[in-house]
Amino acid sequence: MKDLKMPVTERRRLTRNSIYNFIYESETPPSKQEIAQQLKLSLPTVHQNITELLNAGLIRVGQVQKSTGGRRPVGYCVVSDLKFAVGISITADKLRFLASDLKQEELAYQKIEMGSLKGDDIGRLIRDELEIFLDRNRLDRSRLLGVGITLPAVLDEEKDEVKLSPTLRMRDISLGTIREPIPYPTYIENDGTSGGFAEWFESRNAVGSDIAYLYLENGVGGAVFINGAPYFGKNKRSGEFGHMCVEPGGLPCNCGKKGCLESYCSALRISAKLGITVEEFFEDLEKGNPEYQALWQDLLEHLSVGINNIRMALDCDVILGGFLAQYLEPYMPELRSMVSERNTFEDNAEYVRLCRYPRRADMMGVAWHYIKEYIENI
Repeated sequence: MKDLKMPVTERRRLTRNSIYNFIYESETPPSKQEIAQQLKLSLPTVHQNITELLNAGLIRVGQVQKSTGGRRPVGYCVVSDLKFAVGISITADKLRFLASDLKQEELAYQKIEMGSLKGDDIGRLIRDELEIFLDRNRLDRSRLLGVGITLPAVLDEEKDEVKLSPTLRMRDISLGTIREPIPYPTYIENDGTSGGFAEWFESRNAVGSDIAYLYLENGVGGAVFINGAPYFGKNKRSGEFGHMCVEPGGLPCNCGKKGCLESYCSALRISAKLGITVEEFFEDLEKGNPEYQALWQDLLEHLSVGINNIRMALDCDVILGGFLAQYLEPYMPELRSMVSERNTFEDNAEYVRLCRYPRRADMMGVAWHYIKEYIENI
């Protein structure tokens, strides 16, 4: 692979970048003629930029297309394994590592069980386990764009700290203690926001791409995307759906309040209350365990309240994500019925959808931070 020379002008760079992005976004490898037609560029301009991208190893010939007469045109696709990024998820009891290529295809994954850690210890643990992860999976560090880390936390960018993480029992912890031990570019983001990025990435070209992403894991969070861009809010707390009140004076939440959506609809409510795994809960639920059925019915009822609140406030599709979402498909008709009964304006709830990445969306989304940065600068 040769270095990609910087063009003489920014306009030329933007032209080259638009060609690369068109190839990147295309479902099938486009030909030079298709690129020229869609981007309204001349064939000589497209040919010159394609040659530069090929010589730099950024794209390759993808396929020979059918001919309508004369020489058969070739199509082009990006070299997706040229670079990769790592997404790391920190939860109450485990670390998860995922390596993603430029097209968000998973290259490697690992889960590590851990005990309770203090903020000062997390950065060093991640550093050590990350090196093991890279070595075990033979991932070339020279191709590593950066490391993204997700936390179930409200983050304060100005102070560069964890403002509050009820799940991790952290408050006012400097992000530097996590970031500084890691010898690679490192970005830290809220887990729900990161999961929302992954879902938005998959639906970004769809009509009506405004979404509210409701993240259901050991905690409950989320993200909001309006007009194809994330809406963070004045204090970067938008999408904190887990701490909307769905039952005044109800169950206590780790945040110190009562009746939060998180206290009713997190996976921890199942596992901690019953002393079993989420997998065991759903196995026995399907067998008709009455105690589990009552708990699950209560969870669905409060989830429907939360979903309806989101719909009323934002009037957009609501996507259910997080690892709890992988168990929801058999119950979606019932859940949609509950939501529609609460809705003032609509008699169905088809706007409630399941995510594409129930288990690893947060890691995919936070890895996308560095992949996006790389693609935008080609």
